[in-house]
Amino acid sequence: MIRHVVMWKFKPDTRKEMEEFLAGLQGLYGVIPQIRAQQVGVNCVEGNYDAVLISDFDSLADLETYKKDPRHVAVSALCKAIRTDRVAVDYEV
Repeated sequence: MIRHVVMWKFKPDTRKEMEEFLAGLQGLYGVIPQIRAQQVGVNCVEGNYDAVLISDFDSLADLETYKKDPRHVAVSALCKAIRTDRVAVDYEV
């Protein structure tokens, strides 16, 4: 199994858009069949990354399929417009 962890920092004054983006991500669970588990969270302390996605996939191939899925691409477009930084780690569990 592959665990996909992504964290973002967002531009100031984009809280509404961030919440829309994160809701869009949550809406992909149960819709894109390759996603086996998913958590989306907002940081509760200042000075760190603003939000995180933790999701599980059966394989790297399934992760790549998810990344290219048009529904994921559409949700990601909003994120790209409002983020200032993104980091990701994919590892086997």
